[in-house]
Amino acid sequence: MKPTLFILAAGMGSRYGGLKQLDGLGPNGETIMDYSVYDALQAGFGKIVFVIRHDFEQEFRDKVISKYAGHIDTDVVFQDIDNIPEGFKRNPERTKPWGTGHAVLMGKDAINEPFAVINADDYYGPESFRILADFLKSAEGKKNEYCMVGFRIGNTLSENGGVSRGLCSVDENGFLTGVKECHNIRREGDSLVQTLEDGSDAPFPAEASVSMNMWGFTPDYFDYSEKAFIDFLKENGGELKSEFYIPTVVNNLINDGTITLKVLDTPSQWFGVTYAADREATVARFAELVKNGVYPSPLFK
Repeated sequence: MKPTLFILAAGMGSRYGGLKQLDGLGPNGETIMDYSVYDALQAGFGKIVFVIRHDFEQEFRDKVISKYAGHIDTDVVFQDIDNIPEGFKRNPERTKPWGTGHAVLMGKDAINEPFAVINADDYYGPESFRILADFLKSAEGKKNEYCMVGFRIGNTLSENGGVSRGLCSVDENGFLTGVKECHNIRREGDSLVQTLEDGSDAPFPAEASVSMNMWGFTPDYFDYSEKAFIDFLKENGGELKSEFYIPTVVNNLINDGTITLKVLDTPSQWFGVTYAADREATVARFAELVKNGVYPSPLFK
């Protein structure tokens, strides 16, 4: 059975301004997601599942999903702030979604095979999808053996401001021991710098492997995640802004010895539109990739 690609597309890009998932950046108006779907198709994924919000479903179907007809099977699930386990009620003043961990849970009834999770608005590169697909194909029928694609920090920075990245701690066998969220990472001269929680600056390791939210799971992950979300709601359910993240679930499962998670190194250059000013460079990058024959244009005919 071919693995499934699960794309997190429910979020709005507050810094970027608008639904960046639907922004045409390729030579023929392709979205970043279109390139991810194309790369996944070439790498051997068999289905794409999108998690979106109800309020832009029709626009999403018209502008995005319609392109893939005849190329790959697709499915849509919805992230809704009120979709929480029985017995819990959200704070009526809460408007913020529950986070990436909750978004992944929405795929539980749609995915029964090894699957990858990615962000809709990040470009990961063909090699990253090949590496991930190879791992997931070998994970068929297994449990508790997950992976993530680790990007080299220097390949993930923006020229237009600092970025947040998950710093990966990896043991001598290449397995993840933990992910720590680090903020405002940027170049200063020949060095990398991050801003700590107290507002002070500190060096950031130049050779670090970081998470760009490109994960590989088997379906047992949904059960672990559901249990972790219940624990999260017991502790934080009444709050207005606390979020349930994928690394929270992963870190706990690693720490209690339930799972192993292999960090797969990729040479790919990440890019995206963290800031509005990133758009011009991203358009130029896609034009160059098409010119160099990495992608056809239009992408889906």
